[in-house]
Amino acid sequence: MEQRMEPEMERTRMLVMTGLFAALGCAATMVLQVPSPTGGYLNLGDAVVLLGAYLLGPVYGAVAGGVGPALADLLSGYTAYVPGTLVIKGAMALLAAVLYRAVGKRAGGVVLCAVAAEAVMVAGYWLFDGLLAWFGDAGGWGMCLMAGAAGIPGNLAQGAFGAAASTCLALSLRRSRYVCGRFPHFS
Repeated sequence: MEQRMEPEMERTRMLVMTGLFAALGCAATMVLQVPSPTGGYLNLGDAVVLLGAYLLGPVYGAVAGGVGPALADLLSGYTAYVPGTLVIKGAMALLAAVLYRAVGKRAGGVVLCAVAAEAVMVAGYWLFDGLLAWFGDAGGWGMCLMAGAAGIPGNLAQGAFGAAASTCLALSLRRSRYVCGRFPHFS
């Protein structure tokens, strides 16, 4: 028989889980950094962002998903990317969580959630790189968007890796009674 937690205890548990997922997202982003020719790097962080979104839901998942990777950018010396990462990864997690609640339990639902969220990441960094080029006085907005497009191939590779890893993890974790008991909307 499952015990229901008091609302205050549940809120505290979710805040702690949000902090843990933010820390895990930071660590996963920093542990394996494969440099990309576009100046960024490939990492394991997206898998944690998506998994956190599925487990924690839209609000807590978005906070953890944005804060962890943004902190990793700050600690890794990619300071200019901190605000963009905070917003982009937060939006990515928000979309993944909302979609997961709508279609995640259907066949192919987890894949759809991951691909849609990673599309937000690719588009978000394309626009953010264009914005950075614009502030760097690289010319008109069209030229800046073309400059930002240089990161798209690396971000597509990052997105494919994150989508594949998070899908495998989510499908495996959904088989765990313990995980499903702690995160009832996940099962």
